Amino acid sequence: MPYTVDFKEVSLQGLESSPVAEALAGLRANEARYFMNKYKHEFTVVPASESQETLDYVNGILSKERGLEFAAKPLQTSQFQVENIRFAYVFYEDGLALNVMYTVDDPKKRAVGFKLSEGMEVPAELADKFKFARQKSKLAGTIRGSFFVIKGEY
Repeated sequence: MPYTVDFKEVSLQGLESSPVAEALAGLRANEARYFMNKYKHEFTVVPASESQETLDYVNGILSKERGLEFAAKPLQTSQFQVENIRFAYVFYEDGLALNVMYTVDDPKKRAVGFKLSEGMEVPAELADKFKFARQKSKLAGTIRGSFFVIKGEY
């Protein structure tokens, strides 16, 4: 069942099994606030069990571009388009939030982003391959983020 993320009253809905559920919920709310402020778009998530198409899309890009496969359980996903950009999100139980930003008309502006919830360790799959920058968020505390550019067509 879809859930529209509220960035004013942060909710743990759907993320309760995460050991860093509060930080992950704050990170999800931070994303919701960004999309509302920038695009006037309500950020809606669905349980990962109901969104195999989104998981297949994201996993295909991760596998083909970098040979990545995450051991953590996906809890929720989101997939939508605003303006000329397609977005796909996966929120994992360990606290990782992953997004795919794919412009439909400009192959130079396509990337996969990783955001780590406060309190989680860097996943083993990313530990030696990426450097993470820190950013502060009122909703999510300290967020560590990294990304890579998508080279293929998806």
